[in-house]
Amino acid sequence: MTRVKEIAFPSFPALVKNVVTTIEPPSYLGGLTTFVDMFCGIGGFHLAAESFGMKCVFACDIDEEARKAYEHNFNITPKGDIRLIDADEIPDHDLFLGGFPCQPFSIIGNRQGFDDIRGTLFFEITRILEAKRPRAVLLENVKQLTTIDKGKTIKTIVKSLEKLNYHVSWRVFNALDFGLPQKRERVLIAALQEPFDEFPWPTEKKEMIPLKDILEENPDPKHFVSDRIRKSRLKAHKSATEPSIWHENKAGNVSSYAYSCALRAGASYNYLLVDGKRRLTPREMLRLQGFPDTYEIVCTDSQTRKQAGNAVPVPLVAAGIEGILKVVEKTHTTRNFKSA
Repeated sequence: MTRVKEIAFPSFPALVKNVVTTIEPPSYLGGLTTFVDMFCGIGGFHLAAESFGMKCVFACDIDEEARKAYEHNFNITPKGDIRLIDADEIPDHDLFLGGFPCQPFSIIGNRQGFDDIRGTLFFEITRILEAKRPRAVLLENVKQLTTIDKGKTIKTIVKSLEKLNYHVSWRVFNALDFGLPQKRERVLIAALQEPFDEFPWPTEKKEMIPLKDILEENPDPKHFVSDRIRKSRLKAHKSATEPSIWHENKAGNVSSYAYSCALRAGASYNYLLVDGKRRLTPREMLRLQGFPDTYEIVCTDSQTRKQAGNAVPVPLVAAGIEGILKVVEKTHTTRNFKSA
């Protein structure tokens, strides 16, 4: 899938390196030119869609600080709580993007699924889809969404989309397989008005960016832990590799890898430590999610840490968008052939 003219971002070699420089939408989009970014966070979906030459026409997120970062970087002011947004306020669009709240389904949460009020926000999505009828939808959530309540939750989601006459496919992916040094398993759900026999999910794994390329050379001393914590970690664990990210689980067990475990918005402050000595910097956390260094940090360290933990891995969702474009492109080609 060809993208718009590519301009490499400086410094960190992010996987999504494209800046839109065209006025006319690229022909390969097959008319899929506009998107909405619901539960937008700080814009991981936006970066992915924009890299293909698409234009964002609407965004929303309940978090004020996330909206602040989004507006600063994309010059779009997101609306707030999706429950307060009338569908008529949302412009017509071709692609609906949404990483709806994952806490009701996650390991770190209580896994109450649709019994948690945040879980019902999925039905805000179907409310908007029914009113606006975009050609395609891409949703993202935690892997546990597919197994909670013995698979009933994901079946409910699929059936809800099918009732709106969408053709649906879903699959679980790991950000590690898309070149990011972060173990982050997420489910992508693709839905299109166009029929398809088999959705073209990616099958090839990308080589992982070395952790050393993610880490800053001279991090601010404020990110280093106290001597007490450092000595405690060193006493509890010896790492076989360096650099590495040390991970402490809920039970207090410490392990280390040449990649990071999943960033989490609500985890312990010292949940992940570089070589057992310091916390990840805000820039490093954004890099682990595939955000380029041109993405400007405008919020506090604690807010950026939360935002990175809630963000979607950019190259992972970009692969989902690419699959949608392949279906659209194939359908468009088939229609043209039949009409010839």
